[in-house]
Amino acid sequence: MSALSSFQQIPIIDVAGLFGTHEQQLAVAEELGKAAREVGFLYVTGNGVDQALFDDLLAVTKRFFALPLEEKMKTYIGKSSNHRGYVPTGEEGGYLDKDEAAPEQKRADLKEAFDLSLDLPADDPDYLAGNPMVGPNQWPDLPGMAETVNRYYDAVLEFGKVLLRGFALALGEPADRFDALVTKAPSQLRLIHYPFDPSAEDRQGIGAHTDFEVFTLLKPTEPGLEVLNGAGEWIDAPPVEGAFIVNIADMLEIWSNGAFVSTTHRVRKVADERYSFPLFFNVDYDVLVSPLEQYVREDGSNKIPLKAGEHLYAQTVQVFTYLQKRLKAGEISMPEVWMKTNSFGREAELARESTGAADPTLATTA
Repeated sequence: MSALSSFQQIPIIDVAGLFGTHEQQLAVAEELGKAAREVGFLYVTGNGVDQALFDDLLAVTKRFFALPLEEKMKTYIGKSSNHRGYVPTGEEGGYLDKDEAAPEQKRADLKEAFDLSLDLPADDPDYLAGNPMVGPNQWPDLPGMAETVNRYYDAVLEFGKVLLRGFALALGEPADRFDALVTKAPSQLRLIHYPFDPSAEDRQGIGAHTDFEVFTLLKPTEPGLEVLNGAGEWIDAPPVEGAFIVNIADMLEIWSNGAFVSTTHRVRKVADERYSFPLFFNVDYDVLVSPLEQYVREDGSNKIPLKAGEHLYAQTVQVFTYLQKRLKAGEISMPEVWMKTNSFGREAELARESTGAADPTLATTA
């Protein structure tokens, strides 16, 4: 099981060695493994992604979110069949903050977003067959946006494949162990805008979650991100120049059978205007993710295998209002995986410790 520590700082790892010799890759992998086991979050420098790509991304993102709401709503995510497009404030499972009648735990974050993924053609066979997470992106009528965003997406995705090799080595596997699992993966990029809010008031514990994919590569413009450590304390994770913030997500926790931690995190409410760009790196939709052989416990108490895409889709349906409406109308259905999903992260561990309940993330196969 994990040895998540009561860390007070998040480690910074220079991963340039992942582009070097096998010995250099192993040295970086050792650091990655330590951070994955003890913290679940890390900064990675030496990633090879040109800063100019991010600068261009930020500029075009600001232009998009400055558009009138009616213009942004032309690409409303509810108009898509594969979860792509503009996400207005209040869409993600809650009421607007200013609604005084809203229950505390149901108030929505004051933010808007634009969601996209691998930009496949409209005649992609998986998209035509109804896969709910792959296919073409929706794009607004904003010159240069698609090209700029896709350039950034492609560069970060390629680095993600290199980082995945580092994590494979950290797990004791060959570097190329997972290469064939990333051919048409639903690795989502979110362009997120938190407007200036002088009345912002944080609510303890609200918004805490783990990420559903393999790992996340994040670039924010301002502080606000917090990580839950092994002592149940929230630790700041501010931006570091030239670095991606990386967090372990649910699929790595399954592969490692809990040794790597899908770490609970949240965004603290801050008054500053803030932009955030997470790329949720994933494997292909139909990949069945199970504990790797060397991590399987003989008593049968192992993480439940999940299909990567089904886990992502099931969690997404729970969050977005337009999908909840489709579900209620019988237009879509939840994957069977929803009935047996694991729970992840330090928050789940703390809840079990406080109640003395059995661990629901473990399946007994004996």
